[in-house]
This record gives sequence, C-alpha cells and structure tokens, in this order.
Amino acid sequence: MTSVHTSARTPTRGKPSDAPARPIAWAMLSRALSVPLILGLVCFLPALIAAQPGSGVRDTAYWLQLVLTCYAGARLATMILSTRRRLLQGVFWMFVYIAMGVAPFAQVVIGQTPTPMVGPRQDLVTAIAMVLVGCAAYDLGALLASRRPLRRRAPSARGSGGGPAVAHPLRLRLLVLLAFAASAFYVLKLGGPSVFFSSRQEINETVAASGVVTEGSNVGSAFIKGFGQVPALLALLFYTRRLATSHRARRTPSTVLVWVALVALNLVVNNPVSNARYWFLTVLMAFVFTAFPSSAAFYRTVLATGVVGALVVFPYADRFRYEEGGQRPVQSASVFEPLVTKDYDQMVMFANTISWVDTRGHTYGRQLTGSALFFVPRAVWSGKPEDTGVRVGQWMGLRMTNLSAPLWTEFWVDLGPAGMVGGMALIGYAAARTDRRYALAVTRAGPGSGSVLAIAAPLIAGYTFILLRGPLLQAVGKLAIAALCLVLITTFRERRAARRR
Repeated sequence: MTSVHTSARTPTRGKPSDAPARPIAWAMLSRALSVPLILGLVCFLPALIAAQPGSGVRDTAYWLQLVLTCYAGARLATMILSTRRRLLQGVFWMFVYIAMGVAPFAQVVIGQTPTPMVGPRQDLVTAIAMVLVGCAAYDLGALLASRRPLRRRAPSARGSGGGPAVAHPLRLRLLVLLAFAASAFYVLKLGGPSVFFSSRQEINETVAASGVVTEGSNVGSAFIKGFGQVPALLALLFYTRRLATSHRARRTPSTVLVWVALVALNLVVNNPVSNARYWFLTVLMAFVFTAFPSSAAFYRTVLATGVVGALVVFPYADRFRYEEGGQRPVQSASVFEPLVTKDYDQMVMFANTISWVDTRGHTYGRQLTGSALFFVPRAVWSGKPEDTGVRVGQWMGLRMTNLSAPLWTEFWVDLGPAGMVGGMALIGYAAARTDRRYALAVTRAGPGSGSVLAIAAPLIAGYTFILLRGPLLQAVGKLAIAALCLVLITTFRERRAARRR
C-alpha cells in the first residue's frame, strides 16, 4: 500500500495537475520545429549569404567565419529548443550569431566592412579564431556550472532571515519616489518632456549645453542620465512582476495606479525616440521577460524573432538619431547590405584592436580598471583610460570614434589570449548559474512577486547586448546604478514577502 501510494504521488508533486501533458506536448512541438529551425540557422541563412555577389575572397578568414556562424547558430537553436529557459545564455548566443557570426560573414563575402581594417588580413583571421575559442570557453564554463549543484538558503525558524533575496516593501516604495524625483530632475534639466520626443541628437546637444559635461569627462551627464532612467525602469519591473504574479495586487487600485504612472514615466525617459537602440532593447526585453516570467513561448519567440529583427529592423531603427535633415539615407539593394555598411563592426574592430596591441602592447588591467572606476572624474584621475573603442579609433586616425569594443576585445587588450579564454569561461559559468537560479525564482515555489533575481536576470539579459558590444567604460555606468538600487532595496526576510502572494 505504501509503495503504491508513493508512486502515485511522485509524478505530480509540486506541479500543476496537467504537468505531464505539457512536456509531452512541447516534446512533439519541439520535434516539429527542430529540423527547420536548425536547418534555417545553421544551413539556409549561411548558404544564402555565401551565395551573395561580392568581391570577398574565400580564404582562411572566410572558412573560419563560416564555422563560427554555424556553431553559434547550432547553439542558438539549442537555446530555443531547450525545455529550460536559459535567459542569459540565450541572449548571449543570439548576439554572437548575429553580431559575430552572420554580419561578419556577410562582410567577408561582400568584401566590405563598416569600419576600415588597418592591419593585415592575418589579424582578421586571428580575431575570428579567438572569438571562436572564446565561445568554446563560454560553453565550457556553462558546462562546469551545470555540474555543480545549487546551494539553497535555509530559512530560519522564525522566518526572519536566510531566505531568498526579495524587495523590502518600504524600500521599494522609496525606490518609486526616487524614480519620480530623479526622472523629474532629468526631464527638467533637459528642458521638458518635449525634448525626449525629438531626436537623440537634440538630447545630446541639450546635455552638452546643460553644464553637466566638463571638458574631457562625461561622468556628470552619465550620472544624470543613469539615475533619470534606471530607477524608473527598475520600479516599473518590480510593479509589473507584482501585477503578473499576485491576484491581490491586481485587485489593489493603488498598485495599479502606481504601475500606470511608472509606465507613463518610462514612456518619457526610456522611449525609443531619444534613446540608443541598445538601451531601448534592454528596456523592452527586461519588461517582456518580467511580465511573462513563466511563459516558455515568449522566451522562444523572443530568441527566434530576435534574429529577424536584428537583420531587418535594427539597422533601420536609428532614424530618430538625427534631426530630419541630418538623417542618414537608407539605401539598400539587399537585406544583407545593412550588415556591411552600418552597425555591426564588432569583428573588424577586434581585428583592428589586435593590430593596435601589436604596436602598443597589452595594457595589463589598465582598461578594465578604468571601467571599474568609471565614476572617478578625469579632473581627479588625469590618467584615466579612455574607452577601448575610442583609443583604437584615435590610433586608426578616424574622426568618428564611437566604435564598438566587444567583450572579447576588452579581455584581449588587458590580458591577452589566456586572459580572454579565462574571462569568457567565467562569464559562461556565471551566466549558467544565474539562469538556473532564475528558473527557480520564477516558479510557483519561488520567492513570490518581490523576487530580486526575477527582476535582475531579465535586466541583465537585456543589458547583455550592451556589455557584449562594448566598450565597457560606457556600459558599466547604468549597470552599477541598477546594482546599487537593487542592493538598497533587497532583504532576505521572507515573512512579509509571503503575505503578498
């Protein structure tokens, strides 16, 4: 009797009554999707690019780039078809497939690059090979993380501590007040809400004329923009999760009104018109993954459609960057032409950085230290390093130095090949561990609507595009402000969090 009773209960313990049907249904669906998805990402799209006319030569760089594209496509397909929602890893492979795979492969085939390559062809070969090695190191780190069991905090007997990280109710309200105050100051400093619906060019000119930018230093403007945007986004994400996971919250008028006000605030300070595309992509992905935390369909849809959006929509999404008379004309005879003329300069900039390092030597931690101490003004630290992309662009003799410095490049400049491999392995390990903890945080048995990790993981996933694209010195500011806000509102006490379910 005992054994029969136990076997009957085991399959449904901790799961909804229809739990066995869902894996079966998804298994059938995944089998139906796996073949066309893998063929499309790994075979069809690379073959379509290879068939494009161009002056590119089929040398070692061509074949290495093809291998990298197929490898990243296979890993992205694995992320999409996985029964687990691997948020950070999925976004990583989506970026690699597009920015380090498809786009550079199109550049090699067509024979054009967004940024000129000043060094020998061998530097491009080295860059592609190192990106491929870095991706393998990332996978190795993720594999090691999957083999190590997660440690769960044991709650105390009184329920006063030791539980998962959740947002303290009072501190969360203070974060909302901070968001409105900081965003209001940001809006007023720039001359009112109308400026935020004009163009990025006007925003930048207004910031420059506001007096917060000193010669040679952008720390002041970075803090004003960061505190004007990040707390507003975090507050919106916490209230969105509360409404998405708590029936009581949806029946509370005050919670709904605060959420509506936060939506309106974010439409001003975080809209796609006056903000960088990568930042708005962060806002969009963080919101979607927070609003639908348990939806595997949304996760897979975002990864699958992200490839199409990056190829077709993203290169044209900068039409609000300049005034109407200063917009760059859109001229494209092929869907792949924007990949060789606009945004995707990551691989060629890695090659240029290798050439720069060959002439100047490695910086042995100096660039990463400058990124970690981003908040120190240049008036205090006269020798503060500039962005890696800026330094390489100046060495190349370019007037426009707003160039990318992908994460592989940052490790290469400071630590060389061994440091790059070790750094990518650590990132893969951290991403895999975070994905596993996030999967627990968004389940019904998780810490509830106030889970900090359920907010932090989607935010980091969206911000991964900025971190991977680089330079780090530009990227770490908003991430540090977000981390500070999360630390200030976090508590490990479960008692009140449980009451809000």
